[in-house]
Amino acid sequence: MTITVEDFGELNDHKIELFTLTNANNIEVKITNYGGIITSIKTPNKDGEFGNIVLGFDSFEEYISEQYLNSYPYFGAIIGRVGNRTAKGSFEIDGVKHQVSLNKGTFQLHGGHEGFDKKVWNTELIENKNEVGVRLSYLSVDGEEGYPGNLNVIVEYTLNDQNELKVQYFAETDKTTSVNLTQHTYFNLGDETTIENHYLQLNSSEVMEVDSDILPTGNLLPIENTLFDFRKGKRIGDDIHKLEHGYDHTYNLHNHKEELIKIAELSEKKQGRTMEVYSTEVSTQIYTGFWNPELQVNGTKKLGKFSGVAIETQHFPDAINQPNFKTTVLKPDEKYEQTTIFKFSSI
Repeated sequence: MTITVEDFGELNDHKIELFTLTNANNIEVKITNYGGIITSIKTPNKDGEFGNIVLGFDSFEEYISEQYLNSYPYFGAIIGRVGNRTAKGSFEIDGVKHQVSLNKGTFQLHGGHEGFDKKVWNTELIENKNEVGVRLSYLSVDGEEGYPGNLNVIVEYTLNDQNELKVQYFAETDKTTSVNLTQHTYFNLGDETTIENHYLQLNSSEVMEVDSDILPTGNLLPIENTLFDFRKGKRIGDDIHKLEHGYDHTYNLHNHKEELIKIAELSEKKQGRTMEVYSTEVSTQIYTGFWNPELQVNGTKKLGKFSGVAIETQHFPDAINQPNFKTTVLKPDEKYEQTTIFKFSSI
């Protein structure tokens, strides 16, 4: 296993680096300290040919281009301080009301105007006999985007020879605050422009009910005999066009003890790739990228609607305002820890 580091760019006098993790099976993962973004994951297909299975760019400039940011899909990034939606951007902690920034109309999405996805993280290499990786750290100061408390965050990406990419999250605060971290990589395991021919199997029997702004009502609905049932596995494209914007839904993982369990399996038959997902989280957002922009990449039109699927393991959206959901409150005497593993294979 090896790890290499190269210059990727510069932002406001901060050095942007690109880390390449490679295991004994030649699986390769590229990560930048800008936003903790996974820019590329190369795995073999059934014929042993390697290809990139995530949506991303080869240059830093593309991640900060006006063309990309105008319809910003958070490709590959770490999301925080609070992922997903917070209704009205407000919540109470110990009787004190906090107002955070509103970057999507009447609610906050993915941490605000400048969330963890746009921060330059400090880095440290991880190298041992079992894995290679990079440890990213960031101090989110008291008041950033309206959140209380100085929050120390660490995200570790590691790759091993079992073809597992592990993402571990750690956080501590000096004031009671709200934390819900996740990872926003979009996967496309094949060579087609959309993920409609991918098969998804998801270990969940309930989906979160939402209003017209995709904000939770607090109810969880059974998925049996609905478009949302992936328990036995089905082709994503079978029902995607029956929904106005495709899938953008939060599933209950029934993981009350927050143990590391298998939650999903994504596969694509033409190229013969499979990805298993394991997590300690209580829910996951399945988003099929309806709003992904069509961009010019290396002179060619690429990406666009349904070009990738994100499997965002996390606490429930707006959980701090929903008494039925596991809270996202973190206190000074507590430690936030979460693990998600993506395991790659081919037929």
